[in-house]
Amino acid sequence: MSTPVPAGRAARDTSPGLRVVVPLLIGAAVAVVLGAYGSTHDPTGRAVATFGFSGVLTMKVWLTTGALALALVQLGTALRMFGHLGTGAPPRWVASVHRGSGLVAVLLTLPVAFHCLWSLGFSTFTTRTTVHSLLGCTFYGAFVAKMLTLRMHRLPGWALPVLGGLVFTTLVATWLTSALWYFGTVGF
Repeated sequence: MSTPVPAGRAARDTSPGLRVVVPLLIGAAVAVVLGAYGSTHDPTGRAVATFGFSGVLTMKVWLTTGALALALVQLGTALRMFGHLGTGAPPRWVASVHRGSGLVAVLLTLPVAFHCLWSLGFSTFTTRTTVHSLLGCTFYGAFVAKMLTLRMHRLPGWALPVLGGLVFTTLVATWLTSALWYFGTVGF
């Protein structure tokens, strides 16, 4: 005969796989809200700040390129922390570099996202701009989901690496559909 489970305990005993669902749903909601705002807001076409760059597109391209470079640092430090690079326990500074590079990378993307949504809007002019707009919204949704899982306990071992990989992949794909296109079309 089984012992009755006290009220409230069942909520704490949620399956680890199901615990990932809430951050994913919140992240998806963030992505949808950003996309909805970008598609319903009338773009101003004006830059709020270009931070010394010659124009809003140049600023967006170079800040996103900086974020991509830091995302590569993120990838390397994450691989080291999860034991896929090097042997033995990673030095303490690896986690600090991971957190610091992630913070700066996201900070670099904020003026880019603001100008994408406020100045340019959710673009559906071409396949490239549609994919770029979708990826940009997905990046922030994935980022929010990853941040929410960082302090959660009893998650499946795959959750954090998969979410981190999604953040990395969407940033790379966003860069490919914007900065790489810009460098190939306009130049450096």
